[in-house]
Amino acid sequence: MHDFLSIEKVSRHFGALKAVDDVSLCIRQGEIFSLLGPSGCGKTTLLKMLAGFEQPDAGRIVLNGQDITALPPERRPVNTVFQNYALFPHLSVWENIAFGPKLAGKSRVQIQNAVENMLALIQMGDHARKRPQQLSGGQRQRVAIARALVNEPQVLLLDEPLAALDLKLRQHLLAELQTIHREVGTTFIYVTHDQGEALSLSHRIAVLEKGQIAQVDTPQALYEAPANGFVASFIGDANFLTGTVEEPQSGGFVRVKVTGLDSPLVTGRPGLHSGQCVKLMVRPEKLHLSLQRPASHERVNVGRCQIEAATYYGAHHRLRVRCGDRSLHVQHSSRDAELSPGQEVWISFQPEAARVVD
Repeated sequence: MHDFLSIEKVSRHFGALKAVDDVSLCIRQGEIFSLLGPSGCGKTTLLKMLAGFEQPDAGRIVLNGQDITALPPERRPVNTVFQNYALFPHLSVWENIAFGPKLAGKSRVQIQNAVENMLALIQMGDHARKRPQQLSGGQRQRVAIARALVNEPQVLLLDEPLAALDLKLRQHLLAELQTIHREVGTTFIYVTHDQGEALSLSHRIAVLEKGQIAQVDTPQALYEAPANGFVASFIGDANFLTGTVEEPQSGGFVRVKVTGLDSPLVTGRPGLHSGQCVKLMVRPEKLHLSLQRPASHERVNVGRCQIEAATYYGAHHRLRVRCGDRSLHVQHSSRDAELSPGQEVWISFQPEAARVVD
């Protein structure tokens, strides 16, 4: 795969609001690329500029070697799937999908073949003559995807397409989107504020904050090695600790003095020096809880804590424990019946599980 969609120093301002501020991205052909961030971060404005519904104030957009910055939406090899589906209510499923090929002047045979292929792809052949109002939300979304794909766009833009659906249906359609992507190979650009959707669907993700790119990486890298505290807090659950650097160690690790945890060995970053105040991040599932003190080992960080709250979720407990003057969240997979508020426990974690994020 090569970088075939380039967003080069693109900005879009609305008065004093910098909705998109000097953003540059390279998106590879055939990948599922997500734009992820909270409301107001600029992801939808960026998507609208890719679609041609908004014009950038600065920068340019290049698709497969062609500068499309000034092209109107109808002249771009790009189609969009909207959150509200935007299906024609007076047309059947078949007619909705056929609308694009008809507008493009395709022959009757070409239209027939294209629509039948799309109906097979979304497994909706038995519903071809139904109107949108006769379909479920998930079925309407599949028709919207088929209608967007039938003209074989180079890029498919998906603007929070599952936001209106319930959790189980969203999970089902995410799997279907992956299957459809494997079948057609079109580049998908997926806009969402839902970290779970982005992590499970994407090859790469751009996390946006206040109109700028906070980090671009694979889902695993974003989760395991966030670039800063914002990415760490937005992608999954995280505990944050403040401490003071004691001394850098070999292998990229550093010892940090943290109240309640002595001086844990954690993953550092370049440029740290003794006496520096830093923020650490550790995920709840990376903290191991035990009723007895773990065996001493120089590469295991240990702290004595007290359970403040315990909630049972079936497969695991979600615990809040107090270590010194701070509380931490722990995801504990054991079903120990004796876990209860006020109980003394031990937590431990590997140096790779905690990292400096500021």
